[in-house]
Amino acid sequence: MGSFSIWHWMIVLAVMLLVFGTGRISTLMGDVAKGVKAFKKGLEDDEPSAAKPVALLADQTAAGAPLKDEACHP
Repeated sequence: MGSFSIWHWMIVLAVMLLVFGTGRISTLMGDVAKGVKAFKKGLEDDEPSAAKPVALLADQTAAGAPLKDEACHP
């Protein structure tokens, strides 16, 4: 009772095809695939690059700002 056989899944698939039709299901799956691709692309865009902290550090030292390790004594 806990698991479904292949025949159960075939019946569910046949009912889905009768209710929704093949065109609607393929369109829905295409939209899901586009969403997954957009999500993966968004994750790749959000990854920080290693060059940003170095550029910020170079800008701060060029402006005369003290580094974290340097003691600020008057």
